[in-house]
Amino acid sequence: MQTTKLTFLGTAAANFLPELKTIYKDCFDKTARRASCVLIGENYLIDCGMYVMESIRIAGVDTGKITDIFLTHTHADHFVAEHAEQIAAGHEKPIRLWVRRDAQLPPMENVEVVHLPLHTEVEVAEGISVASMDANHDAESFPQHFIFTIHGKKLMYALDGGWFLTESYNFMRKQGVDMAVLDSTCGEALGEWRIGSHNTLPMIRLMVPSLKKWGTFREDTRIYLSHLAPKLHAPHDEIVESVANDGLLVAYDGLTVML
Repeated sequence: MQTTKLTFLGTAAANFLPELKTIYKDCFDKTARRASCVLIGENYLIDCGMYVMESIRIAGVDTGKITDIFLTHTHADHFVAEHAEQIAAGHEKPIRLWVRRDAQLPPMENVEVVHLPLHTEVEVAEGISVASMDANHDAESFPQHFIFTIHGKKLMYALDGGWFLTESYNFMRKQGVDMAVLDSTCGEALGEWRIGSHNTLPMIRLMVPSLKKWGTFREDTRIYLSHLAPKLHAPHDEIVESVANDGLLVAYDGLTVML
């Protein structure tokens, strides 16, 4: 079966360390993270927010090969219209920006906005499709999670959302995804006020066994934590150690994995 490379270009929540503008301005660091985004293969980008153009430059990504951007929501750490236009500049035809069914965006040069229906698998290209699920996040930002099917393998991408909404959870059941990327904004914090829209590590530890029992995950599903707020988390190596017994993996800027 064909494999696809995923590149984590950023893994932070909107809580950035000042070192990004100094000692890490030209390189990745596992703790001083940039805004969350992932490149699937060479053509498909998830989110285009703050710092994405820096991440693209550091990783040596050819923006001329990016044909589609999938938008989790419109907060600035995930979406900057000018960045979508910069990525689209020079393309012979518009790139597609896939958004939630009700999203309202400003007009962008050389960018075609595509509204995704709910809980419906939509073909993106040969061998690649995507389904949208509503996310438990600020409704005015038009939040959505994704389940991609990529050459027969499934990727769940669920950043910026606390727990899961009932209809989304019901759609996830029995999906049996091969890889999942989960929101892990708030670290080990107890009494965290953000639980209505973001996850803590204790929340994830509660969710994963149920998601396995009801078929969203399999026992061999690789589960990556991303969207980690640096000021709410320990340094990267300490996070890795703290979740090792839970079977969880910790994404970092510049990480590449194969799906």
